[in-house]
Amino acid sequence: MRHYEIIYIINPNESDDEFNAIAEKYNNLIVNRKGVIIKTQKWGKQRLAYTVKKFNNGFYVLVDFCANPGVTAELERSLNLDDRIIKYQTVKLSNKADPQELIDKEQEAQKEAALIADREVVEKTKTEAEAEGPKSADADESEVENG
Repeated sequence: MRHYEIIYIINPNESDDEFNAIAEKYNNLIVNRKGVIIKTQKWGKQRLAYTVKKFNNGFYVLVDFCANPGVTAELERSLNLDDRIIKYQTVKLSNKADPQELIDKEQEAQKEAALIADREVVEKTKTEAEAEGPKSADADESEVENG
């Protein structure tokens, strides 16, 4: 199987439910043709770098997947026919890829990101507590001096 990444932009006038339905439709298209989805990132509504089909904004979706070569042709044909899709781009990342290995790497990366986020929260809480501690002591001293 080949490893691909596709990003597509959905019309910003679509509702959140329609946005999710469109993303699900194209994920199902990949899976139904024996492709394997590694990850799907819904970036939400973002400003476009330049006007495309008279739109300045769009809903971005990034899909990382493994599939046989014919799947991308069908996916691109379907995206091209869908009026709700403003723009899309597919990139082949490698000719031979093991989908399970990529899924395992993605899960490991998510766990690592969660650990880093937890550490940052703990460090931020510590620094806030340290910052508040001396301020309250200084405030008490100034009240005694003024009092």
